[in-house]
Amino acid sequence: MRIGFIGLGIMGRPMAKNLIKAGHELVVDDHQEETTAELVAAGAERGGRPDEIARQVDLVITMLPNSPHVREVALGADGIVNGAHRGLVYVDMSSIAPLVSREVAGALADEGIAMLDAPVSGGEPKAVEGTLSIMVGGDRAVFDQVRDVLAAMGSSVVHVGDSGAGNTAKLANQVIVALNIAAVAEAFVLAEKAGVRPASVLEAIRGGLAGGTVLEAKAPMMLAHDFTPGFRIDLHVKDLLNALDTSHDVGVPLPLTAAVLEMMTALKAAGHGQDDHSGLLRHYETLASTRIGGSPS
Repeated sequence: MRIGFIGLGIMGRPMAKNLIKAGHELVVDDHQEETTAELVAAGAERGGRPDEIARQVDLVITMLPNSPHVREVALGADGIVNGAHRGLVYVDMSSIAPLVSREVAGALADEGIAMLDAPVSGGEPKAVEGTLSIMVGGDRAVFDQVRDVLAAMGSSVVHVGDSGAGNTAKLANQVIVALNIAAVAEAFVLAEKAGVRPASVLEAIRGGLAGGTVLEAKAPMMLAHDFTPGFRIDLHVKDLLNALDTSHDVGVPLPLTAAVLEMMTALKAAGHGQDDHSGLLRHYETLASTRIGGSPS
């Protein structure tokens, strides 16, 4: 399939590369010229404005930071909507507010463009491996039409409901991930302060009920104090804000989510917004005046 791919950041770049490996023809664009050049070197074609890309392809995929970026790329003066043609499908794989997904999908439907919201989970390592979890909202028939394309980027591709449902599922995912990271950080700092090596705690608990994907992915980063971003605190703050906005719309209190959001916001204010979200450990170390494996931070 001939696919337009807009947004080649930490996640988008390896996702686009996996589509090329799967034999698809890509037309790509990103605001970072060097990233676009990297994909062109991998076999993609350089694109232009979103409307220009849309005119050339059967499917447009976006992987963008937040709701305003998606709205602009889809509906702006040079947006995908202005490149509408019969059969064009738009899949937004960004993590944005479900309400915005529904608004954009409605506006595009008026112009004959079918849209799916298909956010992902798994971070950069799974984006590179092509083993992301992809949760999809929108028309089931359109999902069936592009499922094989999505499967080139993920090992789990699940249709969860109507427009906006994909991003609702992603918000639930991000709540669970954030609270798990906080729990791991809290437990490790407790162990450190009590004189027990957190690395030993990890070995002791990983095979039990506390074990899981978050523990395996983030605990080693905490132990090494390596917060090289796979998923940045800045982006998790954005997702939790969207989760709280959505929860307020539907009348669901999220007290634990609100608490972790404040911790991440404090880290962002302290200049750690570009760190991996496992850097939530720093917050607990500061509170306890200690540091995993060393002197106070």
